[in-house]
Amino acid sequence: MGVAIEVDNVIKRYGDHTVINGLSLEIKPGEFFTLLGPSGCGKTTLLRMIIGFNTIEGGEIRVDGQVINKIPTNRRNMGMVFQNYAVFPHMNVRDNVAYGLKTRKVDKAERRRRADEMLKMVKIDQYADRMPAQLSGGQQQRVALARAIVIQPDVLLMDEPLSNLDAKLRVEMRNVIKRIQHQIGITTVYVTHDQEEALSVSDRIAVMHDGVIQQIDTPKRIYLRPSNEFVAGFIGLTNFLPADNDDGVLDFGNKYRVPVNTLVDGSPRAVTVSARPEEITIHRVDEPGIPGEIRSSVFLGTSTHYFVAVSGDKEVEVTVPSDLSDTLEDGTRVSLRILPDKVNIFNRESRASLIREGV
Repeated sequence: MGVAIEVDNVIKRYGDHTVINGLSLEIKPGEFFTLLGPSGCGKTTLLRMIIGFNTIEGGEIRVDGQVINKIPTNRRNMGMVFQNYAVFPHMNVRDNVAYGLKTRKVDKAERRRRADEMLKMVKIDQYADRMPAQLSGGQQQRVALARAIVIQPDVLLMDEPLSNLDAKLRVEMRNVIKRIQHQIGITTVYVTHDQEEALSVSDRIAVMHDGVIQQIDTPKRIYLRPSNEFVAGFIGLTNFLPADNDDGVLDFGNKYRVPVNTLVDGSPRAVTVSARPEEITIHRVDEPGIPGEIRSSVFLGTSTHYFVAVSGDKEVEVTVPSDLSDTLEDGTRVSLRILPDKVNIFNRESRASLIREGV
């Protein structure tokens, strides 16, 4: 069973520059918790504070109820997997995995037994006697993962562990990581800037921007009900469309008005609608909707993506399931409609969500 991690009002400064200023979050025992955000948002800084590589200028970090601010890194019983694998090139695979056990004075026979057991778990036991230079990037990352968890840490920390792998290997390795994390039930904190990666492996996600947590939620809620415009724009693709809220009816102009029942009471008139490409449908130009013109299209097998020019220079992306009908030609005039139950609506001034809780 994993341990709980509590980050309570922590502060991190580099000289006069404050990277994190009063950040708080709670990670549940055994949870796969991901810190997601663009480069420079503070996610790796926070991870390094948890393991002890970075000092803490304010607040507390508690693991299983114990404050760890001043506990040295080597006494925090945490495993770390890095972006660049960090396997020892002069040791074979088995010795790499057993290294942490050796430093903890585990006897040789037990080290070998536990290392071999872990190599089987990550499915590279057949390479136990090979040197790292003889392994692929994905195999080296499996070695790094096995080495991090063979010491039976309380917490597993992973910093962009898949970013150096090609696309196919990334998918394979994220499935390996998720399977093993579920199998051993260890509390895991995972850092990535890759939205798809975060959505696929996480129990919960904290989206960060400029050292501030924008939203903590399940992958499904993060994607379907973002808390503000930043989260909506960062997670996946979306189109932002201005509209006027007329007492629960969205007015897009051109006589296109859409009733919605998801708004909080007292929502302002000036709103921004976030509609993902799959939340917009294309209709004939003479039907009600937002008028537009097809600029280009891309066929991607299961779907066709249309890029549609609407008012001014604005371009809207629309995803349509592929079928045998002809692709709409560039220059075709069309009418766009939104799916009102799925779109998100934000206060145009504060950029915060106006969607009611529970919908």
